[in-house]
Amino acid sequence: MIAVQVTYKINADFVENNKRNIAAFLNDFKEMRDSKFLYHVYVKEDGLTFVHVSMYESQEIQQSVLNTACFLEFQKQRDERLDGAPLIENLNHIGSSLSLIK
Repeated sequence: MIAVQVTYKINADFVENNKRNIAAFLNDFKEMRDSKFLYHVYVKEDGLTFVHVSMYESQEIQQSVLNTACFLEFQKQRDERLDGAPLIENLNHIGSSLSLIK
C-alpha cells in the first residue's frame, strides 16, 4: 500500500476557491468506485493550511487517481497560490479500524 500526506498553506484570498476545487476533484474521485484508494482532505485551525491524506492499493491506482483532469487543474491553481512549498510525506501504514484497502 502507498500512503501519502501533503500539507500546504495557501494565500487567504484563495481559500474558498481551493475548497471548491477540492470538492470538484473529490466528486470525480467518488465516481471511481472500482479503484482501491482513499482520499481525505482536512483544513487546520488557521483556515489556510490544508492536509491531504491518501492511500492507494498500488502505484497504478495512484497514478490513475492523481492524473484525473479535475485533480490536475486543482494542483495547477493551488500551486499558483501557495504560501511556501508543500510538505509531501510518505507514510508507513501500521493499521486501521477499516479494511477498505489491503
